[in-house]
Amino acid sequence: MDSELAVLAASGATTLVSLMVTDSWTHARELVGRYLTRTGADPDMFDDLQDTRTRVLAADSTERERTAREVSRRYGDRLRRLTEADDGSGEALRALLTSLLQLSASAAVSRRTVDNRINGGVQHGPVVQSGTVTGLTFHVDHVDRTDRQ
Repeated sequence: MDSELAVLAASGATTLVSLMVTDSWTHARELVGRYLTRTGADPDMFDDLQDTRTRVLAADSTERERTAREVSRRYGDRLRRLTEADDGSGEALRALLTSLLQLSASAAVSRRTVDNRINGGVQHGPVVQSGTVTGLTFHVDHVDRTDRQ
């Protein structure tokens, strides 16, 4: 059973980390939070999830893969220990993994590539097309139209 729990925990951790970089993260965090609460995990572990996500997102593309592997190993060990301490059967971990895999599959289906093109006319500044934009700042020089002739 130990090897099965190790495989389940590793798979759960890998799926969790892959969801950290998707729009499904909030839902994944809630699922993991319920699991952590049920197993009596240290409350700091839930806060650590958000900090870990921030670290994964902040890593550049070459560093992100290494960071994701490191985080997956760490969370795999934590999930395995929690499962062993809970009752050792792994049923709650199996249910969590099933939910995370379903969430991951739906996140993969919803990813789309957007290709916007602007034709004609003159744009005198940045053009942004998005559903949601946060934390965006433009620094542009203002040119008075009366000075252009």
